[in-house]
Amino acid sequence: MLDRDKALELLHAYIKNEKMISHCLASEAVMRGLARKLGRDEEKWALAGLLHDLDVEITNADPNVHGLQTEILLKDQDIDPDILDAIRMHNEIASKKERTTEFQHALAAGETITGLIFATTYVYPDKKLTSIKPKSVVKRMKEKAFAATVNRETIMECEKIGIPIDEFAAVCIQAMLPIADQLGL
Repeated sequence: MLDRDKALELLHAYIKNEKMISHCLASEAVMRGLARKLGRDEEKWALAGLLHDLDVEITNADPNVHGLQTEILLKDQDIDPDILDAIRMHNEIASKKERTTEFQHALAAGETITGLIFATTYVYPDKKLTSIKPKSVVKRMKEKAFAATVNRETIMECEKIGIPIDEFAAVCIQAMLPIADQLGL
């Protein structure tokens, strides 16, 4: 399987925006944390998190094609088909299908909550992830104007993998803490 070093090379080859790279690193950490919580393959889930937005700059984040181009970019790599499926399905608009598997729901919910966690961190006086509590993230979910582009329904797919939102926020924050400095948080 494609190893992390090669995946990072690909990430930096296709994504130049530092905030997007931070998002991908946060998504990798979150997916690793979710895999650990659910007893799944941590390397596999983390790789999906790291590479899920590989095509975002090529497609200009066009929801009609974003996610589909990543499969083409990775065609010559030794990568688990389940990873490609989860990446394709993290954007239901382009895939024209609804997510059905635990892996698909985890990636969609996990990568989406990172945006809400970043935004919540930015409004704290010290702008440090260590200051953020899960209840703060959950409270912000209820404020539609806060981080308005973050899709709350997608985050709530955490319930489809058996993790209530309070616990989901806690797992995701905890997973991001070890790389907080790398994320600028």
